[in-house]
Amino acid sequence: MEKRENMALQVTKEIVVKFVETGRISPGNFTEHFGPIYEEVLRVISRNETAGETREKVRVIAKGGQDNG
Repeated sequence: MEKRENMALQVTKEIVVKFVETGRISPGNFTEHFGPIYEEVLRVISRNETAGETREKVRVIAKGGQDNG
């Protein structure tokens, strides 16, 4: 697995855990949401990788912040 895919997987895990903790995702519908969230995170990381913004944006998103850029 590439570094970018590992990063996307880690961020997706953190996002999904937060959603489960807040009740937005339940263990029963976890599989419905994990794939689409992972694909979107991977898309954003891939898109921004060439701009050199990936690490900072992922950190902000993973910490529950909002990326304004």
